[in-house]
Amino acid sequence: MRGRVLVIAGSDSGGGAGIQADIKTISALGGYAATAITALTAQDTFGVHGVHPVPPVFVAAQIRAVLDDIGADAIKTGMLGEAATVAAVAEMLAAHAGIPLVVDPVMVAKGGASLLADAALGVLREKLIPLATLLTPNVPEAEALLGEHIGDEDALAHAAAKLRGLGARAVLLKGGHLDGADVVDVLATESGVEEFRSPRIATRHTHGTGCTLASAVATGLAQGMSMPDAVVRARAYVHAAILAAPGFGGGHGPLNHFVRVD
Repeated sequence: MRGRVLVIAGSDSGGGAGIQADIKTISALGGYAATAITALTAQDTFGVHGVHPVPPVFVAAQIRAVLDDIGADAIKTGMLGEAATVAAVAEMLAAHAGIPLVVDPVMVAKGGASLLADAALGVLREKLIPLATLLTPNVPEAEALLGEHIGDEDALAHAAAKLRGLGARAVLLKGGHLDGADVVDVLATESGVEEFRSPRIATRHTHGTGCTLASAVATGLAQGMSMPDAVVRARAYVHAAILAAPGFGGGHGPLNHFVRVD
């Protein structure tokens, strides 16, 4: 077991996304997962049926307990929900700026439910993203952060570079929401923009792909991998996990998080 990853995110009762997907991913890749839960959700493959937020002071207490004792080699944030929670998390993490931070700006669930309050978007943009080692938005999330439309692959690189202007040291902009035979993601760093391309898989079993990818990258960083190498392994892992999906549920089903990737 190598690489301690603290995940700050919401719970998914269906087990396909959120904290459950994060723990499975980190464990499958040989890391150690610790958690600070921001909300409980009543969720299945069709969508989110209810959300019960955890008080921000208790979210902060979970973070403090883990970092003061176990420590972390990387931190990943997912669903934060309320503006006060985003602010509390940002305040806690600002005191641990030396730990690589992967920010997955979770805004909407696969089924369409909102997972980030409107008032929280500005706090996310102003207080948390500037602390990020890596920001991992999908296209709709990037559009919300930038306030502009991203219509095709050609716009991805420009948008990723522009997102770096919000303060994150690197941005992995995921292009899965765009049309095309391939899924194209772009990684923008201070060195430039790198493109990653893989064949699109025709399946409805894609619940939790964003959480899984971000946690897989965070695990790589915790294990000392370079950013590009961590992204390459994470994308290969998610691709394999989709192909091996167990087929559970009648909606957007979960991945097979324990698929083997060499």
